Amino acid sequence: MSRISTRFAELKAAHRSAFVPFITAGDPDFETALALLTELPKVGADLIELGIPFSDPMADGPVNQASYLRALASGMTLSKVLDLVRKFRKSDTKTPIVLMGSYNPIHAYGTARFTKDAAEAGIDGFLIVDLPPEEDEVLRVPATSHGLDVVRFVTPTSDDARLKTVLDGASGYLYYVSMAGVTGTKAIESGDVESAIAHLRTRTNLPCTVGFGIRTPEQAAGIARFADGAVVGTAIVSRIFENINARTKRAALVSDVAAFCKTLADAVHAARS
Repeated sequence: MSRISTRFAELKAAHRSAFVPFITAGDPDFETALALLTELPKVGADLIELGIPFSDPMADGPVNQASYLRALASGMTLSKVLDLVRKFRKSDTKTPIVLMGSYNPIHAYGTARFTKDAAEAGIDGFLIVDLPPEEDEVLRVPATSHGLDVVRFVTPTSDDARLKTVLDGASGYLYYVSMAGVTGTKAIESGDVESAIAHLRTRTNLPCTVGFGIRTPEQAAGIARFADGAVVGTAIVSRIFENINARTKRAALVSDVAAFCKTLADAVHAARS
């Protein structure tokens, strides 16, 4: 079993939902990002989504866009994203890591070469926002050959016909986008999302996570009561920026962000108790 399958199986057996934090690789710099990445599993992260810095992201709101620009300004590249994960794997061999971002940097790197290098670095899958199911074969085929998942998005506008296409070839888990628009710009409405997840479960056995709009421990717990995972990104990235803006030293920044993530993780893990 892959790390992703193993982790969701463990959580299902424990009757718990997954806490899935998102941070940007290299934000605000390589060493701080590595320290954050290393700390996240210690405070309860079950799976980590790691953003690929890119100058023109499609699905991210202003907070996450700014984090990409900070990472790029610090010299972050796709090769360094792999280096970041390699260093993380020296101390953590169990926590799944999924790269999230745009296809352009992967295409520029060379898709076949990148999937091979990603697998060797210890990455478990990809969430690529601008590769729809009809076009993701270019990544999915080489990724599958290296045991990597290509996670797909489901949205509120995905009707049954579209859902059939999305599920054909999907692996790892599904990411349900709770609202139309970009990340971090609206609050989540859990009632509608719960109905959507219930419907999804009639069509697939893949774990169903929910992201976009989860900002507080209370909101995360609300989602965790019915979804297989709660993804929190913008709220965490905002916390990183607040510390940068306050000129907080690295150790204090990591400690503050980790403490915030622990409140989210604790809420998610207690949601069904």
